[in-house]
Amino acid sequence: MSKRGNLYIVSAPSGAGKSSLISALLKDKPADMQVSVSHTTRNPRPGEENGVHYHFVSVDQFKALIDQNAFFEWAEVFGNFYGTSRLTVQDTLERGIDVFLDIDWQGAQQVKKLMPEAQGIFILPPSREELERRLVGRGQDSAEVIASRMAQAVSEMSHFNEYEYVIVNDNFDEALADLRAIIRAGRLTLAGQARTHSDMLKGLLAD
Repeated sequence: MSKRGNLYIVSAPSGAGKSSLISALLKDKPADMQVSVSHTTRNPRPGEENGVHYHFVSVDQFKALIDQNAFFEWAEVFGNFYGTSRLTVQDTLERGIDVFLDIDWQGAQQVKKLMPEAQGIFILPPSREELERRLVGRGQDSAEVIASRMAQAVSEMSHFNEYEYVIVNDNFDEALADLRAIIRAGRLTLAGQARTHSDMLKGLLAD
């Protein structure tokens, strides 16, 4: 029986380093893991490619996909729709590839209802002060926007206890090692090993 990939939900407040950690992880074994590419109705930003960063669709197309029950989870954010394709994720998992869903706690709750075996990983900053320092250091947002992001971050972080794993990103290399350890352990579960090595186990246990 072939190996099946594991589904991971990764959530964090803006500035906690989630995207950087996932990118660094995927550089290790890009053939064995990938981030799910979401559908969205927003316009592409400079440098974004259809099918790589997002699947860009019209509002009518997105609503048709909702009616077809095509999404694991979807949400409307600031007037734009975002969703995770159920078929794409399932096909990727069946090919033995681990899939990461970069979504918030609300999306995580939707996915968990459909796939309770999905493992949630929440990334936390070491302190509010450090989180604010990182947001300011980006140099991208006004003080008003940063204040709004900080308020939203507190709300998001209150849901950390809904996840199976929590990583505190104080030192990036240590946080990345923690993330790698979670993925490694996920591939060594009884169910996963029994599926991957079914023929070997039969041979080992044969009379």
